Amino acid sequence: MLLEALDQQIHALVRRCLDEDLGGGDLTAALVPEDALARARVIAREPAVLCGLAWFNAVFAELDPRIRIDWHQQEGDRVAADTLLCTLSGPARPLLSGERSALNLLQTLSGTATLARRYADAVAGLPVRLLDTRKTLPGLRHAQKHAVRMGGCHNHRMGLYDGILIKENHIAACGSIAAAVAAARQLGTDLPVEVEVENLAELDAALEAGADILLLDNFDLETLREAVARNRGHARLEASGGVTLETVRAIAETGVDFISVGSLTKDVKAIDLSMRFD
Repeated sequence: MLLEALDQQIHALVRRCLDEDLGGGDLTAALVPEDALARARVIAREPAVLCGLAWFNAVFAELDPRIRIDWHQQEGDRVAADTLLCTLSGPARPLLSGERSALNLLQTLSGTATLARRYADAVAGLPVRLLDTRKTLPGLRHAQKHAVRMGGCHNHRMGLYDGILIKENHIAACGSIAAAVAAARQLGTDLPVEVEVENLAELDAALEAGADILLLDNFDLETLREAVARNRGHARLEASGGVTLETVRAIAETGVDFISVGSLTKDVKAIDLSMRFD
């Protein structure tokens, strides 16, 4: 994604987060004198891959541009527990009002990046690319896909508009794999045509139809190896379905080109962060 487009996504998301949290105004922050100044620190309470600095910064920039944020760690850094991430200073009211929205974004994106790094580490040294999916938290797709990259994995299509993935329901609606692939070719795009297959007979049919990528849905290890042998390098192969940290390396060792992992974004656990005022 172009940096300008990502920047627009960041500010749109931040405005939605602030709107749902502040509503008509922060009643508790109003207890603090309007001219009061404050300093604060953000600490990681557990090991993590840090991600989401731009979203965190945008929260406070939206509330009050006088707030200064000094980062001691950078986007994508691995940090240990009890690491000082950043210090903030400026008007106390907007610092208090932005705390939860900023931390929510930082901890969620860091959680996504941290999980992605665990998966990337699990297949280190193998020529496979781990991909995310469209199973993202609502409204956070662009942000989470950025976090996946920060964790060392890769993005599949962003949405339905920038990739062609023919799944079982598309095949049923079109009548056959061959008909679905032919219809995809008629779109006249330069995008590769990917077909989801559930068994070796469908794999053969998709190869015959000229698919560029085959998504091997819930194949066991033996069937994955057979699929690689039958394919003989004609199409790129993507394994998917039920992938875990415990199974991902064995799947990669079958020789597939890609492994898509829905849990990278849908099963994310936020990192424990703390913002303390001095």
